[in-house]
Amino acid sequence: MYRVLYAFFMMTFVQGAFAQISADDVARMRSVGQVEIGADGQIVYTLSVPSDPRVENKRASSHLYVLEPGSTSSKLLYDKSSVWAVQLRPRHASVSFLNKMEGDEHVALYEVLLKGGEPKKILEYKESISSYAWSPDGQKIVFTANEVTTKPQSILPYQPEIYEANLKYKRAYIATPGFDDWMPIRVEGHVSSVQWSPGGKYISMLSAPTPLVDDFYMAQTIRIADAATGASVIAIPHRGKKGMLSWSPNDKQIAFIGGADIHDPVAGRIFVSDLTQGKIKNIRPKFEGKFDEVYWIDKGKLLFLASASAWSSIGTMKSNGKKLKHILEPGGPVVRHLSINDAGDMALNVYSPAHPSELYMMHMEKPTLQRITNSNPWLDERKLAKQELIRYKGKGGLEIHGILVHPLDQKPGQRYPLIVSVHGGPESHVDNGWVTAYSLPGQMAATKGYFVFYPNYRGSTGRGLKYTLSSQGDPAGKEFDDIVDGVDYLIDQGWVDPKKVGVTGGSYGGYATGWMSTKYSDRFAAGVMFVGISNKVSKWGTTDIPQEEYLVHARKWIWEDYAYYLKRSPVYYADRCKTPLLIMHGADDPRVHPSQSMELYRHIKVRTDTPVRLVFYPGEGHGNRKSTARYDYNLRMMRWFDKYLQGAEIDISAPIVRK
Repeated sequence: MYRVLYAFFMMTFVQGAFAQISADDVARMRSVGQVEIGADGQIVYTLSVPSDPRVENKRASSHLYVLEPGSTSSKLLYDKSSVWAVQLRPRHASVSFLNKMEGDEHVALYEVLLKGGEPKKILEYKESISSYAWSPDGQKIVFTANEVTTKPQSILPYQPEIYEANLKYKRAYIATPGFDDWMPIRVEGHVSSVQWSPGGKYISMLSAPTPLVDDFYMAQTIRIADAATGASVIAIPHRGKKGMLSWSPNDKQIAFIGGADIHDPVAGRIFVSDLTQGKIKNIRPKFEGKFDEVYWIDKGKLLFLASASAWSSIGTMKSNGKKLKHILEPGGPVVRHLSINDAGDMALNVYSPAHPSELYMMHMEKPTLQRITNSNPWLDERKLAKQELIRYKGKGGLEIHGILVHPLDQKPGQRYPLIVSVHGGPESHVDNGWVTAYSLPGQMAATKGYFVFYPNYRGSTGRGLKYTLSSQGDPAGKEFDDIVDGVDYLIDQGWVDPKKVGVTGGSYGGYATGWMSTKYSDRFAAGVMFVGISNKVSKWGTTDIPQEEYLVHARKWIWEDYAYYLKRSPVYYADRCKTPLLIMHGADDPRVHPSQSMELYRHIKVRTDTPVRLVFYPGEGHGNRKSTARYDYNLRMMRWFDKYLQGAEIDISAPIVRK
């Protein structure tokens, strides 16, 4: 059924026929975000609405909607400012969310009735509330916020910033809406992801030793506290990354998503911990995919959402990992998140090659996907290009998967320019869903006559633990050879002009772009590098995740072999660069410092005559968040490829101006 549904999507977006996807379309594209279904079937969800990049440089706003049971028409609940952390209040006909409204000193918790009306502030603290969860009866809240501290006053009129000092710890508190008293939960460390057990007896949370990002990734512990006293009860002994957590109905077990061990780069395995016996078990260690979400739906039974290559699947299994059964098979639209109630009704965030994220519904016993929202109705009038998953052989015969978008109106026997778009991580992957965004050429490039290729090179997720670990300790080695092998495969099919191949990507994909533009410069005619790594030696000393770099990527320290890491850096081969390279970077990036882009720019500028340009985005970090910064990036990226891959007469030094 799902392959039939997917085939319908493919036919629909290939045959749709009025206009083509443009940069302006990408800039105004809306998408569904959070989805949550209540006990009575009400669904609340958020809709991301971008700002007009020609008017204001702002982040997209998140608006709140409700869909009543049996209805196919949503009702807007709130759109005056952006909302987040949306939750249905148990046993109440209302929904809560976090917001900082006009007049608020800090982020506070608000509530609005599902039937509509003005939101009401129900909880505020001395600092901004970061996260929260309702008790099962809807009467109490557990929330996290920075602890309140008093700083000594300096006698100087100028205060320097001390790097990684005076860190703000988040603590957990229990409160009753409408009352100004808070009971602290006595757990050490930096607390996040609070959750109440179904029986209301316990509260689970994640606690890191410090607020450092590195500790958030690599050193979090699941801790359980007594909800009545706030006292710590137990810590679950698991070393590795942490993801979603779900309580058993009897409060005696916890299922959670975690890394297989401390060297697993992603939280993608399901563990079950018995709180009474202190046992913990990886219940499906050989699963050839990545578990994304887990829900305890009955005594001894789990529901899961998983990544399966470039698709997703939904299924059930016993809490010991046996009797796995698929409800939704891989091969159709991609599910990014789901919410389920006791009746088996599901609300899902789904995207496909035909559209960005939308709200869908499904029932466990009748698993037919039903699309509810159409957030971009104008998209139905756009002509979209063919998109497919391809398979080819990498080094050692390893099968590599990738997503390929064909040129719009492709003609048999004709070769076209190619843009290779490399994902970051490398512990992530590209789904066979909507692959067009401000930094992803996708359908926008296809309208201009490009192939666009998204390789899920070794080290990517969705193919099992062995595949994900296969790139560790070999930066820019076989993982990036997989990308070149994919290009060769497309050339061998007679599709791609070997003299017109471009490459782009952000973060680790930016690293790949720098590598292809220097080490493999003879293969690539243009590159657009975004927040990318250029020097593995200096990158380690300027990133906020040095421990993660060591534990799940490098597997040895930089100082153990400086020469090795330098030779795995694009700057080492900068004198070979004949690939015109556009480098772009957020000026406030804490993950990959902007100096990484400066280094490669300077090396190419001094050591070659190759065109190179460096663009910084003030106020942006590891990826652009604001509308004008995204729009500007999009236009610059496509101008660069149009000039150097298609020979367009474009003055790339000209500013972006209104047409």
